[in-house]
Amino acid sequence: MNNVFDNPAKWSENVIIADADFIDKVAFDLTVNFERMLMRRIPKADLARWIDCVALDGGVREGKNEVQVVLIHDKKTERLDNFTPSGIKTEINGMAFNDHLGEFSMSAYPVEELVSKADFIAEAAMIASSQKEVKRVMVVPDDEEAYAKVRHALRRIDDEGKRITLFAMQPMEGGNFRQEILGYSLMSALGIKGEEIK
Repeated sequence: MNNVFDNPAKWSENVIIADADFIDKVAFDLTVNFERMLMRRIPKADLARWIDCVALDGGVREGKNEVQVVLIHDKKTERLDNFTPSGIKTEINGMAFNDHLGEFSMSAYPVEELVSKADFIAEAAMIASSQKEVKRVMVVPDDEEAYAKVRHALRRIDDEGKRITLFAMQPMEGGNFRQEILGYSLMSALGIKGEEIK
């Protein structure tokens, strides 16, 4: 399959690949549940804060890092309803931000009818992981099927110098990568503190 990841101008040492529709859905579910539990309004998730948390969970540390953030979304999706900023074409794609972890450049790619989103994410993860200059890859697939496809695609990556981290809402079957729980980074982005839920 030939896609936008085959010949990028330059790969960063750190790459985040996420299913944008999935993270938006999970942010909504967490908002509804925690508003009931905490009996307070939960603001929209801070996209930059969420990206920082994923980067930290994936092994990025404070410094002058470069991080590519790739959001893959359904063709009809124009905005992330539960994040700020939210406009995929107007506020996210082609934008960047700097903070204590480095520079984050964001891009968004719609899934065309020729391929499933699960296959698109799996291939993107495999291509990014196979690049010599990429040291850390963080992947947020949608469901168990997508997770399984990413796990299968990454089985061929044989590089001890790479740190690949997959994010899911619960522990999943292992593979050639580390795992992190997605909910923690989203809770932080939503402003939900650990002491509130103890």
